[in-house]
Amino acid sequence: MLALREALQIWYSIHKRDLPWRHTQDPYAIWLSEIILQQTRVDQGLPYYQRFVSNFPTVHVLAAATQQEVLNLWQGLGYYSRGRNLHATAQQIVAEYNGVFPVTYQQLLKLKGVGPYTAAAIASFAFDLPHAVVDGNVLRVLSRYFGIDLPINAAEGKAVFEYLANELLDRHAPALHNQAIMEFGALQCKPVSPNCKWCPVSDSCAAFKENKVEILPIKLKKTKIKERFFVYHVIVNQQHRIAFQQRGPKDIWEGLFEFPLREFEDQQKVAAYLHNKKTIGRPFKHILTHQKITAHFIADSDENWPQYNFLFLDFADLNTHPIPRLIDKFLDTFVQNNSDVKPAQ
Repeated sequence: MLALREALQIWYSIHKRDLPWRHTQDPYAIWLSEIILQQTRVDQGLPYYQRFVSNFPTVHVLAAATQQEVLNLWQGLGYYSRGRNLHATAQQIVAEYNGVFPVTYQQLLKLKGVGPYTAAAIASFAFDLPHAVVDGNVLRVLSRYFGIDLPINAAEGKAVFEYLANELLDRHAPALHNQAIMEFGALQCKPVSPNCKWCPVSDSCAAFKENKVEILPIKLKKTKIKERFFVYHVIVNQQHRIAFQQRGPKDIWEGLFEFPLREFEDQQKVAAYLHNKKTIGRPFKHILTHQKITAHFIADSDENWPQYNFLFLDFADLNTHPIPRLIDKFLDTFVQNNSDVKPAQ
């Protein structure tokens, strides 16, 4: 354990990336980075972190913002529940803790959207408390180094890896240790084709010795992907404004704005519905964690939707409302160059 711990810290001192949240112990900044980087690559999340810090420099400013302002800034990151939780947690911290972050692991766990990993990260990085972080990078390093073939997403495996992570933790320098092992997993012990030849611990790595690097860690198969079929109605009125409606609760993209939508059970019903209608471009494929969406777009008129009270936006104002990435991609392709979408005649 000691040899691995020391090797990780030496490696980290040489190879670590220069990231802004590593230059502070401000729990607000650290919390922001951790929420943004959940299920997001560092290179993708970094500009979002910088924009959030710039627009919402304190938890009080974030709490005072509207949810729409937060989701506008979040747009493109996906998993929009994280953005809603971010806003709700800021309001919780202001209301229950007078804007001061909780300083213990157990108190941090009481915050909305904060689980064991995020609580351990904030506790160690902001307050230097001895709590081991266990994310995907850490799980991969532990599984390979110790040759553990228990599934990382099963109860037994989670318990074993959490125990190992805490046994390995440098309790005298928990922040340094946690950063080191996560960075090692991200850059050195990568998911695919890691460079084991230049790994400082390959001579004691069980997976390397047993030729199991490419099969560890073990992960149980994901939930079956659900297919969904959308037909979006692109309505541009005589004032050259485009129609949007807000998505409701308890589904993907809650609170975001999209074109008027009809959803169908299968592609055959979509094909029948599209007969004699003016489609715009090709269908779009959009993959979410457990869903695959096929979206068609058709030109339509608001006269066909008299009972609906749509929000009509100028093309120049489309960035004032948060929209799903799928709609954003369509707008980039077809609307901004004004090639396919015309006002209703």
